[in-house]
Amino acid sequence: MPPQSPVINPIPKWRAIVALTRLDRPIGIELLLWPTLWSLWIAAAGRPAILHVVLFTLGVVLMRSAGCAINDFADRKVDGLVARTAGRPLATGLLSAREAVVVFAVLVAASALLLLGLPVSVFYWSFGALFLATLYPFMKRFTYLPQLVLGAAFSWAIPMAFVANGQDILPSKQGLSVAGWSCWLLYCANLCWTVAYDTYYAMADREEDIPAGIKSTAILFDRWDLAIIALLNGMFLGLMATVYVLNQLSVLAYLGLLLAAGLMLYQGWRARKRVASECFWAFLHNRWVGRLVWLLLIAGYLGGAVLG
Repeated sequence: MPPQSPVINPIPKWRAIVALTRLDRPIGIELLLWPTLWSLWIAAAGRPAILHVVLFTLGVVLMRSAGCAINDFADRKVDGLVARTAGRPLATGLLSAREAVVVFAVLVAASALLLLGLPVSVFYWSFGALFLATLYPFMKRFTYLPQLVLGAAFSWAIPMAFVANGQDILPSKQGLSVAGWSCWLLYCANLCWTVAYDTYYAMADREEDIPAGIKSTAILFDRWDLAIIALLNGMFLGLMATVYVLNQLSVLAYLGLLLAAGLMLYQGWRARKRVASECFWAFLHNRWVGRLVWLLLIAGYLGGAVLG
């Protein structure tokens, strides 16, 4: 019997790592970046330090990539059961579980180095981000609300941004400051938005997730999924408007929320028949919600300065 030829990896290792960390699919980076930028602008009253913008942006890229690596490690035995994830590096054997953990550790270490350019108080808050990013992938086995944990993780840069700007966001004897209220209302707003758009994402895989034993809000909400997404989006818009009122932003910022509401209605209409491809489109389209809110948030501060 002739000796078997060794299996040759069809793609280079570095490309498998790019696929593992989803650097070739930046939608997750965007969805994490926009609320981070919102919080930097609001915490700094429209004038964030350039260093903060650079460091937080790099942190978003690194931690989102780390989150993808640990997510694939957690899902390595079920990704092959879902058509959309069957080609991921761990599911196909292009990378090992050990290699995924090493990539995760390296990315987290690189993120930690960025903290050297920020106040030491931000370092303590960063442990929350690491805990939530590590916890989320495993929640899909134990709860139908993993999207809630994802929302908490995707929102954790918000208090870090406020702390980086020297804002006191914890209650005192006098209660919460305006910055504290702004921080936590913004946190809750982004939590609602994240659960809403990630439910669209889960709806695209729902029929395959159920037999695979993967839990999600899409399964939990069942036929009420679109109604609950609409409710969550409405809560997001209301909470964001409240933050704008607290910070006395000009009407241009509210225009961003109005345009975002229009996009959200269009997403719901596109996904109304719950076709997997349309639900996934609705998820991807939320990048435009983040972009519009940020751009018109900047305009809201500039408009206020001009009017002032």
